Amino acid sequence: MARKFAVYKGLQKPLIFKGFKGKFIYWGLGFLLSGLVFGALTMSLVNMWLGATVLIGCIVGGLLFTATKQKGGLHTKSRDSQIFILNHYGRKNTI
Repeated sequence: MARKFAVYKGLQKPLIFKGFKGKFIYWGLGFLLSGLVFGALTMSLVNMWLGATVLIGCIVGGLLFTATKQKGGLHTKSRDSQIFILNHYGRKNTI
């Protein structure tokens, strides 16, 4: 007699956090941390107001860049318009 187990169907879905999916969560976190570092360095070395502008600009710009790249999909693929012919030795010939 075969035993039946419940299968969780959401295992193959990417992780989602605040609208960002999969690898873009790390991209957003990276832009957030780099904005904090660059803003703090600018605040301490140059000016407080310029540092605040750099901080906000890096964070908002980075998150907008991440959101636009996410619309392309999790796996960005390059589309070639050429025809490639592979010979036995692995060299590519383009037509």
